[in-house]
Amino acid sequence: MAKNQRDELVFVPLGGVGEIGMNMAAYGFGPARKRKWIVVDCGVSFGGPDLPGIELIMANPEFLEENADDVLALILTHSHEDHYGAVLDLWPVFDKPVYATPFTAAMLAAKRAGDGIVENVDVTIMQPGKAFTVGPFTIEPINVAHSIPESNALLITTPIGRALHTGDWKLDPTPVINAPTNVERLQKIGEDTSSPLALICDSTNAMKDGESPSEQEIGDNLAKLIADAPHRVAVTTFASNVGRVVSIVRAAHKAGRQVVLSGRSLHRIMGIAKELGMLEGLPPVHDQDMYKSIARDKCVLICTGSQGEARAAIARIARGDHPVIDLNAGDRMIFSSWAIPGNEREVIDIQNLLVDKGVELITANDALVHVTGHPRRGELRKLYSWVKPEVLVPVHGEALHLQAHAKLGREEGIPNVCEARNGDMVRLFPEPMAYPAEVRTGELYLDGLVLCTPEESGVKGRRRLSFGGMVIVSLCVNAGGQVVSGPDLVVEGLPETEDESVTDLIEDTITGVIKSMPAKRRSDTEVLNSALFKAIRNEVNAFWGRKPNVSVFVHRV
Repeated sequence: MAKNQRDELVFVPLGGVGEIGMNMAAYGFGPARKRKWIVVDCGVSFGGPDLPGIELIMANPEFLEENADDVLALILTHSHEDHYGAVLDLWPVFDKPVYATPFTAAMLAAKRAGDGIVENVDVTIMQPGKAFTVGPFTIEPINVAHSIPESNALLITTPIGRALHTGDWKLDPTPVINAPTNVERLQKIGEDTSSPLALICDSTNAMKDGESPSEQEIGDNLAKLIADAPHRVAVTTFASNVGRVVSIVRAAHKAGRQVVLSGRSLHRIMGIAKELGMLEGLPPVHDQDMYKSIARDKCVLICTGSQGEARAAIARIARGDHPVIDLNAGDRMIFSSWAIPGNEREVIDIQNLLVDKGVELITANDALVHVTGHPRRGELRKLYSWVKPEVLVPVHGEALHLQAHAKLGREEGIPNVCEARNGDMVRLFPEPMAYPAEVRTGELYLDGLVLCTPEESGVKGRRRLSFGGMVIVSLCVNAGGQVVSGPDLVVEGLPETEDESVTDLIEDTITGVIKSMPAKRRSDTEVLNSALFKAIRNEVNAFWGRKPNVSVFVHRV
């Protein structure tokens, strides 16, 4: 059979491979021109200071749109934003089913309701250990420990080979509310030698030696810090880490304290967990309106804002503009979290404000109060030994993480290690091989209510405006070259000092250009426009050391 007519199992990362976040991948089965596709995850990343006005970034699904008739379904491994946050923006156009666990389905419904999103998707509930079939793919969700409930790896079986897509995972023998990673099932996968296996594996902590601490260990440390605090204790953590929140509530109750929740996302996620029966036996918690009625040494506050979000609870508390809650000198503030890359400055700014208030600050640099939900090198080695992959494809990470993971896989004797980036096509079976830049990929920005490409977003212009400010000049000239109206001037974002006014400088420059030009040349609007543009840019640059963004409008009347 010709190579282009044989069945192949291929993996195509569309996002999340070469970066943190925006995870989206496609698995294809069949001959090169007749493949059926399933998609795993559909996440976002967040715009930083280099993308003014951009809230969310997601993978461009152009490749999937080109093959839309052969795209069968979307399977979600879990409900962290970087894995499911783009579903309601991108998936309705495909009108194909979405497979998710009950918790992830509830999170998706709550996101739709909370954000007022009109579009909806058809969700089919999946359960760990219960395989289902989509076209030529048989997919088995496998429970794995992570920092959000109901996280799953996916065993994807086809007639020519299998792929174990780990999603986000770790080995945690004592998670707080979920079952631990299903090690027994992973071992049985490795014992099955009837079909070759490719491991598509999380690389986030591939540069860290050892094994990740257990969530129970974090809970024990938080309990000690709550028990010995002389006054109030406030804790901020990821709202989605239900197990961590449960640990804090239990620790507070044991210390004879009452718990106050502050933050919409905390209430939403804990409400979902309660509806699904995950909080049975948990002591009651209070809304923020009860905060001031609880004695200072009997209160534990759990609040949102661990990533420095300006409108979140802890940011408002630190600034002193929260309507109900304040912290005083001697209170203890615990950041049971880490700053996602790009958020460090915002988090540090909040921490500095709290320190200035006299609040005792405890972070992961001071005590073991946070652990991520990703495997370190020791856990990766164990997984290799259990599932015995013939192929390893490191995913979920930046270049350094992927390189470290690939090197570890080679050291551990995995026969085929394929290093990939977004847009590559990796043939898993038969004959593993990576084809660089085989697929068109890229990013989409959510700019307010508009979903657009980077080129369409206008971000480049915003950057220019933020660096150079803006000068707008408008005037009218008649056929004889006389200025009959204006010039009108708008100046934004340029420095004004007591000694020198840039506005006066620009007005003088405009006057000088007009006076220096013969009337006949002034009557030519293009000539006058060009002369004013160049003169203003040059004069402001001589004064300021930067060239502003200049727009000149010369109207002929």
